[in-house]
Amino acid sequence: MASTKRSNKRIPLQKKIWCRIRYWQNLHDISNEDLAVYLGCSTRTLQNYDKDPSNVTLKTLDTFLFAVGMTLTDFLSAA
Repeated sequence: MASTKRSNKRIPLQKKIWCRIRYWQNLHDISNEDLAVYLGCSTRTLQNYDKDPSNVTLKTLDTFLFAVGMTLTDFLSAA
């Protein structure tokens, strides 16, 4: 019996978090300027995260969740 290998590429957690933040931004029609305020960073940093989300930290996520009044559970379960 031949085993089949799946080529499942793991998506890094930072990328998943960044995609969720951008998804939330689009759902709520939030500008990049406002999102930068929520994250406590510059709009240039947002562009850097778009190119390489590996610098998104738990502190960034925590700052965002606090600013928008969302729990981590709500953030992770949002469709």
